Amino acid sequence: MATDLFKAPIGQPVTRIEGFHKVTGTAPYALDFLPDNVAHAVGVFSTIGKGRIVSIDTSKAESMPGVLAVLHHGNIGPIYRSAERLQPNSHASESRPPLSDDRVYYFGQFVAVVVANTFEQATAAAAHVHVKYDVEKPATMPSEAPMPAGNARAQYARGDAASAYASAPVQIEGFYSTPTETHNPMEMHASTAVWKGDNVTLYETTQGVMNFQGVSSEMLGIPIDRVEVICYFCGGGFGGKLFPWPQSALAAVAARQLGRPVKIFVPRDMMFTTVGHRPTTQQHLRIGATHDGKLLSIEHNVVQPTSMLDSFMEYCIGVTGMLYTCKNIATKQDVIQLNIGTPTPMRGPGTTPGLYALESAMDDLAIKLNMDPLELRLKNYAEIDESSNKPYSGKHLRECYQVGAEKFGWSKRDPRVGSMRNGSEILGWGMATSTWEAGRGSADVRVRLMEDGRVRVSSGTQDPGTGTYTVMAQVAAERLGIPMHRIHVVIGKSNLPPGPMSGGSTATASVIPAVAKACDEAMNAVLRAADNAPDLGIHDPESATGNVNHSKPTLKMTNGYVHAADAKPETGKPFGDVLQALNLAALEGEASTHPNPEMRNYSGHCFGAQFVEVGWDPGIARLRVNRIVTVMDVGRVINKKTARNQVLGGVTWGIGMGAFEETIYDPRNAKPLNNNLADYLVPTNADVPKTEVIFVEYPDYHLNEFGARGVGEIGLTGVASALTMAVYHATGIRVRRLPIRIEDLLPSKVGLAKDYV
Repeated sequence: MATDLFKAPIGQPVTRIEGFHKVTGTAPYALDFLPDNVAHAVGVFSTIGKGRIVSIDTSKAESMPGVLAVLHHGNIGPIYRSAERLQPNSHASESRPPLSDDRVYYFGQFVAVVVANTFEQATAAAAHVHVKYDVEKPATMPSEAPMPAGNARAQYARGDAASAYASAPVQIEGFYSTPTETHNPMEMHASTAVWKGDNVTLYETTQGVMNFQGVSSEMLGIPIDRVEVICYFCGGGFGGKLFPWPQSALAAVAARQLGRPVKIFVPRDMMFTTVGHRPTTQQHLRIGATHDGKLLSIEHNVVQPTSMLDSFMEYCIGVTGMLYTCKNIATKQDVIQLNIGTPTPMRGPGTTPGLYALESAMDDLAIKLNMDPLELRLKNYAEIDESSNKPYSGKHLRECYQVGAEKFGWSKRDPRVGSMRNGSEILGWGMATSTWEAGRGSADVRVRLMEDGRVRVSSGTQDPGTGTYTVMAQVAAERLGIPMHRIHVVIGKSNLPPGPMSGGSTATASVIPAVAKACDEAMNAVLRAADNAPDLGIHDPESATGNVNHSKPTLKMTNGYVHAADAKPETGKPFGDVLQALNLAALEGEASTHPNPEMRNYSGHCFGAQFVEVGWDPGIARLRVNRIVTVMDVGRVINKKTARNQVLGGVTWGIGMGAFEETIYDPRNAKPLNNNLADYLVPTNADVPKTEVIFVEYPDYHLNEFGARGVGEIGLTGVASALTMAVYHATGIRVRRLPIRIEDLLPSKVGLAKDYV
């Protein structure tokens, strides 16, 4: 291979290396594994939102054909709690083990599991498990639950926000709410459990195989080295698959009791109850400012529900103290308990709903001041993170604003409500700031250089559709100087070197430094082997005669060639030939990398700007999103294609948050009324406009040697508030309760009667 033929893949729009398997149906997901003699489990779910199980009649179900067992709290046997904070990799989504008592805390809670020879037999039998309840009235709305006593769950303050607000010449106050949202990945939560003796293999759909292994060992009461978790492909997770849910432990316990593999999945309607959601938020903001738009005070209070079982909180107030310069800020967040399933992280947790309220309040201030929303944000630009008093590890938000405004044509915006038209459509323009943390965790990677010239890169991480397979291959190919088709990435197994969880937009930033270092270690192993074999014919003449200067390396590996340090790569031999000559099947390098201690001195964040145009046709009461320009400052982009896909997905999710999505609970029994993909509205292709994604690339070398940050979350942040501002610009209606509903906009007089064209 000539060295000039190698094209460095980092920064290129590389197609997913696993894409072929996905589009041809050969990618194995959790339910695609078919062990011999597998049995099928089907859940029996509570039909009440609160109460106690009085009795469970399983006699009819147990007598039906093919039924092997009906498990419930009376016969399930021990399922232990996970250790949580007491040990690493020990977090379960629900702290209460499934079927552990006779209490019902939410609609859709597992109350029994039927196991049969076929799925159809288990389904039929589950319908004949009769449960009697002592029913109590569930609390499903924040107004139905008391506020907790004592201090808030989270709070932050600097200066004296209340006094500064009271004396501010310009004041705005608003209440903003976001709805309950449900993850709904295409692949439903599923588990296949296979025991061999005292060891269990769990085929799962998860965003964290290492944590899943730890939790499973604790809940099953067996040593961690007897548990293997496999997730080669995950059909979407969005935070909902970060931590194990009850169905996995039930499959494993059922398989252990029956002595045969067991397969289970959570049906779509129960995906709205028993595997997490983003909780609704109620947010109150007050902002004080000068007449020229300088912020004097921000007060931000949040109330968010959680379940009766857990204390999960989406931290919504962190962004408020960081995003804009302001001397007086006070924030607090409270959590109340309702009869709902335990919430869990959803794409951009905390920041997404919190930023929606903050950016909406900034727009309300801009409206009151009759000021351009972009000008207001620039006027209050924060040069440092004032919440931590640390400099940013990299911030180029001004450039995001500038580039986005130019691409969008923001200077042509007429600020008058309803003043911009395109035929029968009244156009509205809005913009907002985006942000998300720039984080990095630890990672271990093993790289194996093989005698046939191929390379195996392995780590106990996973790819929930974000492109991890591909970026690992890109980094290995560039570090080793060989084409990507010779790189084989192996992830999704807990018996591999421990890798990072796929959450918080940290997986890429965490794993690629370990990939690079492991490549270096593997190359060094080959060089050490070759250095001791002068008869390979790749050493310089002095080393061949034994006259070696040991103060400098005699060999190098470049573009896959082992060669004399002062010679061109093509004068050497491919590393595979070197291994063959030494009769070695392979040599390996392994590396463990950790967050850069230097980052303690910086505040790490991604930033961006969203510009949105909507069209409102009052004659037929139609609202649509016409176009979006999104500009992102996310460090160095490793793969421009997968990064753009991630941002596009986030923007689409933002459209859903702003205009479509809401899980609605029946107050009588806490059942989600729209627990299907027909009634739970999400954007379709027809709802998603042309979206231009632009990256302003400034590597963040404080975070890692590649300067790369994560991009999974940030595309979502800011979209909903930009959308509501655009709607106001078109209609004059200020929507502060998401999602935007057509009935919210019907009172608008803009464009009607004599004004209608």
